[in-house]
Amino acid sequence: MSTTSPRQALVIGASRGLGLVLVTELVRRGWQVIATTRESGGGELRAKADAPNGRLTVESLEMNDHGQLAALRERLAGRRLDLLFVNAAINRGNQPIHDVPEDTFAEVMLTNALSPLRALEALRGLVAPGGTVAVMSSEQGSLTRNTEDGFELYKASKAALNQLMRSYTTRHAGDGHTKLLVDPGHNRTELGGPDAPLTPEESIPAVVDVLEKQAGAPGLQFLDRNGEIVPW
Repeated sequence: MSTTSPRQALVIGASRGLGLVLVTELVRRGWQVIATTRESGGGELRAKADAPNGRLTVESLEMNDHGQLAALRERLAGRRLDLLFVNAAINRGNQPIHDVPEDTFAEVMLTNALSPLRALEALRGLVAPGGTVAVMSSEQGSLTRNTEDGFELYKASKAALNQLMRSYTTRHAGDGHTKLLVDPGHNRTELGGPDAPLTPEESIPAVVDVLEKQAGAPGLQFLDRNGEIVPW
């Protein structure tokens, strides 16, 4: 009988879409997973946590709330994670940037760029040496590939996320953690829309392949679901 302990993951933003499928795939591969959802959500996620294998637990978290991040960190004290993955993001429509209300701009930038980095800072101490810190990004955050109209605020928020992750990596260059920005492709989710070419069930297993393959790699990489470099 093997005595190897299961790998441990914490996934922030897992109640639906890509996050829910990511958690499901990690559990299928034998990971022990902690997944977060907002207080009022996560019905399907919580149902999965009741499965008899016991490899999934659910924590409540509003990522934009400093106090809730600190409380989660206290509840998980003593855990050692092999993977910390921040998935949460929002989209607020397809307006040109000059038509975006200031409160909408602030909400999207807070949720998609600032709060993921706050979450990493709050929780990075739980990640074991050699573990991975990853954030779900998007090809739409690539300046090089921004050659089509549309979704200007969402694109800007993902570009800001990428830049802040670069700064995070510089600040914590000696911590021994693998750091990844992951582009899962355009998926049919509430955020990606009904006409997207991929489903999460198609793209997420490849994303997990990338996470597992890159474990232990130094520095920061911006990769797509096939492990190919996405240009900044």
